[in-house]
Amino acid sequence: MRAAGGLAAIFSMRMLGLFMILPVFALYAEHLDGATPLLIGLAIGAYGLTQALLQIPFGLLSDRIGRKPVILGGLTLFAIGSVIAAGADSIQGVIIGRALQGSGAIAAATIALAADLTRETVRTRAMAAIGISVALSFAVALVLGPVLGEQIGVGGIFWLTAGFAVLGMALLAWVVPTPARSSVHRDAQPVLSQLGSVVRNGTLLRLDAGIFLLHLTMVSLFVVLPLSLAEAGIPPARHWQIYLPVVLLAIGLMVPFILLAERAGRVRGVLIGSAAGLGIALLGFGLLPPSVWGALVLLTVMFTVFNLLEAVLPSLVSKAAHAGAKGTAMGVFSSAQFVGAFLGGLLGGLAHEQFGADAVYFVGAGAALVWLLVAARLRPPSALKPHLLPLGDLSPRALGDIEARLLSVPGVEEAAVAPEEGVAHLKVDSARVDWARLQAAVAVVPVSR
Repeated sequence: MRAAGGLAAIFSMRMLGLFMILPVFALYAEHLDGATPLLIGLAIGAYGLTQALLQIPFGLLSDRIGRKPVILGGLTLFAIGSVIAAGADSIQGVIIGRALQGSGAIAAATIALAADLTRETVRTRAMAAIGISVALSFAVALVLGPVLGEQIGVGGIFWLTAGFAVLGMALLAWVVPTPARSSVHRDAQPVLSQLGSVVRNGTLLRLDAGIFLLHLTMVSLFVVLPLSLAEAGIPPARHWQIYLPVVLLAIGLMVPFILLAERAGRVRGVLIGSAAGLGIALLGFGLLPPSVWGALVLLTVMFTVFNLLEAVLPSLVSKAAHAGAKGTAMGVFSSAQFVGAFLGGLLGGLAHEQFGADAVYFVGAGAALVWLLVAARLRPPSALKPHLLPLGDLSPRALGDIEARLLSVPGVEEAAVAPEEGVAHLKVDSARVDWARLQAAVAVVPVSR
């Protein structure tokens, strides 16, 4: 509980710092020297590029030098970037600061540390706690951003973000336990040798495209959304009064669709409907005159889709990844997400500069259309359940045939033996698997003494 709570707090504070700037920056950036719509968009999305480039390498580095040193270094980079952005009086300075914020890419190392500190039986709950903290930080950021922007300004938000980084360092040192040893956990972190097979998996690539296009759309939206709300007659300090009910409604509205996708087996229909809803909402922003009620309805649709896909797509990645490759698949998936955030800021700023604010919404609608076409060709992965099977200390001779032995058990569809972890990663059909025979398959293997 200490591990999950402490790491979730570190992760959420970092993401809160990144997200709080989204609902306010476009309004305040015009006071910065050299600000243009293109550079404003680049400043909003700059964190995504460095995050995407460095998160997998930092995760692999943590295997060599330890989790905590990498997380501490990432938080330090994040704090330095926040200070640079806070003190910048030019848009270029903010871009540099945002890029440095993203370079503190601690996601993979944080997940790996959570895996080091948790047993297999409770690891899923620990990962879920971290995932929920990220979702909540986005919702809280949308509400807090406009309030803090009015009270302390964008510079003050960056200073506050630097304070979050320092607080995260304190939590890492005094709250999060230090593991007795670190090891590679294929269900939680990237493995370099698996990258090739993951990027050749057509289903995973379509899911990566989905999260890429989703974040491209959402970040490009915030290049002009604050301006549209102001044009609708809503003062910037009161934008939170739009975001709060929208976020609460969206959280409630997404639940039935998650149940429809997960329990009723209508994943493809939910994905296609989500893409269509997102595209229609963006077209509404581009074609309809600004209004308070219009913004409430359209944003509720958009944030419902965003929250829904943020929940459903990672679940589909977990199902589509081969046994023992979930961590690598999620690493590539996260990288696609951050590349989308970067390009969303860049393309949103470019469209705003060249063609006006409405063009940004049309860019997002175009991305939603591409996602609809991708989702229409997506074959939902089978509903196999991941299962970790402890193996104990096996002799090299025993490891030679254990995988074939496990695959011979009815209901075991995939098996990947990880000797360094002392487990076998399985994908099983829970309705067919013979659990007694599965245990017997391991029990009859000679164990080294």
